This record gives sequence, C-alpha cells and structure tokens, in this order.
Amino acid sequence: MRFLGVDLGWVSGATGLCCLEWRSNRLHLLALDCLQPMPEILAWVDDWVPPDASGMVAVDAPTQITNPVGMRGCDRKAHKYFGRYHAGCYPANLNSSFAERTTGFSQSLCDRGFNHAPGIVPQQLDRYQIEVYPHAAMIGLFDLPQILKYKKGKIAERRAELDRLRHLILMRLPEQEPPLTVEQLPELPTKGTDLKAVEDQLDSLICAYIAAYWWYWGHQRNLVLADLELSEVRASRDLRTKITSGYIVIPYPQGNPELLD
Repeated sequence: MRFLGVDLGWVSGATGLCCLEWRSNRLHLLALDCLQPMPEILAWVDDWVPPDASGMVAVDAPTQITNPVGMRGCDRKAHKYFGRYHAGCYPANLNSSFAERTTGFSQSLCDRGFNHAPGIVPQQLDRYQIEVYPHAAMIGLFDLPQILKYKKGKIAERRAELDRLRHLILMRLPEQEPPLTVEQLPELPTKGTDLKAVEDQLDSLICAYIAAYWWYWGHQRNLVLADLELSEVRASRDLRTKITSGYIVIPYPQGNPELLD
C-alpha cells in the first residue's frame, strides 16, 4: 500500500509531492518531489501508484466545492476546532480563483479510481483520496500549542520554523503508530525560492503521513470535518454518498476526540 501526499499549488504554483510505502509494518519514504505542470503531477501519481495498485492520495487543497459564495462547512469547522491553534482554513467557494484547478485535480484522481474516502474501514486495500490540512494535523501529531509559522515572515524566521518541522518529522514520526522510517530530509537553503520548494516537499510528506494515519486508524484516531455532526461522522463507516460539499481528515490531538468537542 502506498500513500501519496500532494501539497497542491492552488492556482499555478509548484506542487510538493511525497510517496510513502507500507511494508514490514513500517512506512518507508520513497520519494520527495516538486513539480508544477498538472500533466507532470498526474504522471507522477500514475508512476507511483499504477492503475492496478492500491493507494491513497491525500491532497492539501479544497477538493470538493459546491457553495457559490462564502466558505464550506468543513472550513468553518476547522476554524471552530483549530482556530485556537491559529489553524483556521482559507475559505473556498465556486467563485474562488483556484476552484476549477483544485476540484479538477480531484476529478482526475476519481477518473483514476481514487474514490473519496471520508469514511473508511481501517487497513483495507483500495484506491482512495482524501482532503487534508497539514497545519491542523501537526497540532495533534506533534502536540503543538499552535501551528509552526513557516509560511510568512522574514526568510530567517520562516527557515527556523521549517527547521522545527524537519526535526519533528525526523524525531517524532518514527515513534508514532504507524511508524515512519526516514533517515534524512532535504537540507534547508537560505534563498527564499529554494526554501519554498523544500517547504512544499515537507508539507507533502505530512499529507502522505495523514493518509497513512487515516488508513491505519480510521475514525478511532481521526476527525472528519464535514457538514455533519461529529456523532454522525463517527457512527458511519461509509460516507462516500453523504459528503459532497467538502470534508477534511485530521488526526485527533493525542488521539482524543473529546478535546475537540
């Protein structure tokens, strides 16, 4: 089983890409890339999870959008549960400049047999896709008091925060369940454009790990933000026909859903 993380460039920017593989009861890092043209991104997906293979693609972008204006229900719930950590979502609607690109990418995944999986039977082989939000996921995975702020600010400040993320990946994810085997990651450059490329790659690694965490644990240790009450989401194992207006899969802080109620 392979897990692909896609830190999608929402408009036209570069996209970070990661592939993890589950074997011998561990996750192994197979690839970290950064690509821009959409045909190259889809070809990368096809190379790492061919049509006859099982896999899950986790996308950091709004993959399902039905609301003409305003924000999706899942974005609103991200603010509700993770705003205290400075991890509110960027609002998405059909008039957003990125809507066609992000939903189009999701449709391309559907065309390849990667079905949306806001509900899942843990550790069942299939072809899935999910929407994820790395900033909120890192709160739970790394027990952080707030997000790592490597997106904005001076280069030195961004680099220091990104170095914290790099250290947490190397030190903490090998101790998680499922464990990740990762011996080295790209070094952090000092130029802004080069730093952004590494940032995209590390974000994609977190996306791929969220996919593996969702596949491994299911609802037991994950939260699904959607236009449903939490009790409805937790009670259902197959929500593919119920959630069409967007959803986000996020690991629970410390595996404890009550912290978010």
